[in-house]
Amino acid sequence: MKRKIYDKLLEWKKNHKGDTALLIEGARRIGKSYIVEEFARKEYESYILVDFSKVNPQVMEFFNLYLDDLDMLFMNLELYFRRKLTPRQTKGEEARSLVIFDEVQFCPRARAAIKHLVADRRYDYIETGSLISIKKNVKDIMLPSEEHAIEMFPMDFEEFLWAMGDEMLMSYIRMRFDKRLPMEAFHRRAMDYFRQYLIVGGMPQAVQKYVETRDFEKVDEVKRDILALYRNDIHKYADNQETKVAAIFEEIPGQLQKHEKKFVLSALQSEARMRDYSQAFFWLSDAKIINCCYNSTEPSIGLKLNEERTTLKCYMGDTGLLISHAFDERGIVSADLYRKLMFDKLEVNEGMLVENIVAQMLRATGHKLYFFSNSSRTSAEDRMEIDFLIAKPITTSRHNISPIEVKSGQRYTLNSLRKCIAKYGSQLSTPYVLHDKDMKIEDGIVYMPLYMTPLL
Repeated sequence: MKRKIYDKLLEWKKNHKGDTALLIEGARRIGKSYIVEEFARKEYESYILVDFSKVNPQVMEFFNLYLDDLDMLFMNLELYFRRKLTPRQTKGEEARSLVIFDEVQFCPRARAAIKHLVADRRYDYIETGSLISIKKNVKDIMLPSEEHAIEMFPMDFEEFLWAMGDEMLMSYIRMRFDKRLPMEAFHRRAMDYFRQYLIVGGMPQAVQKYVETRDFEKVDEVKRDILALYRNDIHKYADNQETKVAAIFEEIPGQLQKHEKKFVLSALQSEARMRDYSQAFFWLSDAKIINCCYNSTEPSIGLKLNEERTTLKCYMGDTGLLISHAFDERGIVSADLYRKLMFDKLEVNEGMLVENIVAQMLRATGHKLYFFSNSSRTSAEDRMEIDFLIAKPITTSRHNISPIEVKSGQRYTLNSLRKCIAKYGSQLSTPYVLHDKDMKIEDGIVYMPLYMTPLL
């Protein structure tokens, strides 16, 4: 599977030349180990992969015993893995060998050792992991400042198109977006692909199964296995929070199918307060299982400054997983339901899926997630709900924030968006409506097909 993160790995190898280790964070089963080993195979003379989730405890002990004698540490690693490492000859040279610490969260001592290993300069180092920053995994260690961290996400829409054998469509979509032109004859084709992406999601195993079989039920089995893995992780690693974390996780579909998708804590427990559940939300967010979207009290520059963390929406990190999570009454999502989703015949729940995938796409392109909600009881003009707010990449004196409304049906109103434009016009950049129709511009609002979301 071709992944964009490969280019970031190349960039790191070329530009950093051993000054830092690379840390790749991301949810379980999104392909971190696969892409890093592929990179090691193609770009280095030799490599050693230490998978701390299943390695012999003896290997972990190497990091306790030999940090003050790196010659001994490397000799033991080479002997154990039966791989010869070749040190770099000069400081400015690109490394010839790579050491991969896979699932490094299981060996905090190895992560702490990065400081000494980078200073030694013999090899390059890549760490991968999930649950990187929860207390249990950083306890009693000094986090190395020599880490360059990047976040990895499920496959995005363009990567899905590549997997489906279409290398050209996204370039055309990008060109039409840049020129603000409708897709015309190719809109239907792009929407067909988008609906498949919505259903399958971006977990590489699920995408691969779909490419091989075109069988939604077989894909669903893969996704269900991943959900079972997540549930298992919650009970194993949530560290005295497992009951609360599990309760939030199971409640996500129910909260998203409401008209207002804000997470209502009373659904978990009467008189529940955010202070009691904030750690549980953080755990799920750190595990990259969910994408939290916080309320910004004003649609103006400095969304984080206006962030109200007690009011949030909680999206699944992958929409394909959300479908398997939401429609599991009989243990497996039926082919009939998938057919209805594919042909836009599902009468309910469509809105939550479309909003979830927009959140997923925005996160994958680097946006933090914010929405705007004002439930004023005194002024109808002030009462509004905007699905997402995103900031322009370059801040100017005015017009920095784009409000985004996500629409899933054929008929919809834009009351909140129009109120927002009327009240906050001087602070707003281009307002967008994301829908399943083609591109058009009307009354200063850009109406865009959903598959163009990654280009915002």
